[in-house]
Amino acid sequence: MATLIVAFQGERGSFSEEAAYKLLGHRIRILPCETFAATFQNVANGKAQACLVPIENTLAGSVYENYDLLQSNALHIVGEVSLRIVHNLIALPGTSRKDVRQVYSHPVALAQCGRFFAQHPQIERIPFYDTAGAVKMLAERRMRGAAAIASRIAADVYHARILARHLEDHHENFTRFLLLSKTRKVSPRADKVSIVFSTRNVPGALYKCLSVFALRDIDLSKLESRPLRGKPFEYFFYVDFLGNIKEERCRNALAHLGEVTNFLRVLGCYESARK
Repeated sequence: MATLIVAFQGERGSFSEEAAYKLLGHRIRILPCETFAATFQNVANGKAQACLVPIENTLAGSVYENYDLLQSNALHIVGEVSLRIVHNLIALPGTSRKDVRQVYSHPVALAQCGRFFAQHPQIERIPFYDTAGAVKMLAERRMRGAAAIASRIAADVYHARILARHLEDHHENFTRFLLLSKTRKVSPRADKVSIVFSTRNVPGALYKCLSVFALRDIDLSKLESRPLRGKPFEYFFYVDFLGNIKEERCRNALAHLGEVTNFLRVLGCYESARK
């Protein structure tokens, strides 16, 4: 069988790459992309069979750009994975912790390691476009006295050393990633459904939409709204709920929802992530 090619945003060694290996194993081929839009496009044009994109973090919240890309692309959610985010202090071989005067990383990663910087006021934090990209930059420029905050696999990819682990302020730091494909696939173990819908901007409209799930004791695990472009102060609503579209109660809920919405699309039915 052909090796699965999986696209993701970021450099080699990113948390997205680590998540891809956790979900799919190490026999996949990975395709790093500069932007989230490019990851979707590479699946649409056949350069990759799937892409893995972050959709929410337990500390930073939702990745709004990827919600919008879900709506504007005809890809299907076929899986998800939850990755524990461990921020590591990484430097070139020969650099010790006491030598470090500058630390590069993505602004979100730097913000999630505030306690470390408070304990080391002599270290300057420098925002960079990507966590793994920061390690790559250190390796290419052979920078001494500098370090990066990134994933453990970034150290392996760029032949660097981990000087300290678990720099994050909160250990309950998880990112949820979605696996997307051009082909709709429903696993026999699928227990989660993602949908997007819009409704008329009238009193009680959203209540009526959500009540189709409450009436059937269906558990909602996520609700997110995004602006409906071209219609000011109207929204797309993204909902994740527990169940399978083959279940009668789920089929009935979706049929009922279709009667009270202007637009409804099932984004995917898939197996929920395990920590």
